[in-house]
Amino acid sequence: MHIVLADSDALSNVALLFDHYRVFYDQLSNRHDAEQFVAERLRNQDSTIFLALAESIGVGFTQLYPSFSSVSMRRVWILNDLFVLSSYRRQGIATQLMQVAADYARETGAIRLVLATQKNNMAAQALYQSLGYQPDLTFDHFALKL
Repeated sequence: MHIVLADSDALSNVALLFDHYRVFYDQLSNRHDAEQFVAERLRNQDSTIFLALAESIGVGFTQLYPSFSSVSMRRVWILNDLFVLSSYRRQGIATQLMQVAADYARETGAIRLVLATQKNNMAAQALYQSLGYQPDLTFDHFALKL
């Protein structure tokens, strides 16, 4: 198993995983739109995607979106998506993807890497805390649904 920075050659692998990820979050499967969405992210360089491969098969991915901290005037990366196929879980793949994401954030001069997860996703929370992520106790985050 190895992790690569996804490019257009990895589109099919990433799109399939991205579709599975969305289904995990109770969305209907839509491989076509998933592929279009990922292709647009790659084409526009809107995100950075790391792909975990077993042989040449995609088994997991993480997607980072860029942001900035106005106060520190530095880059922030949002770890928006993390997914590993169920048959490959409990093998350290998510940990490796998270470590690659953190290394990338450091290499790009980011001040922090942030993420959000569902309040009831205890497995993900345990993983994040084991890697040193801390809940934000300083700020409450709000969203306006449009």
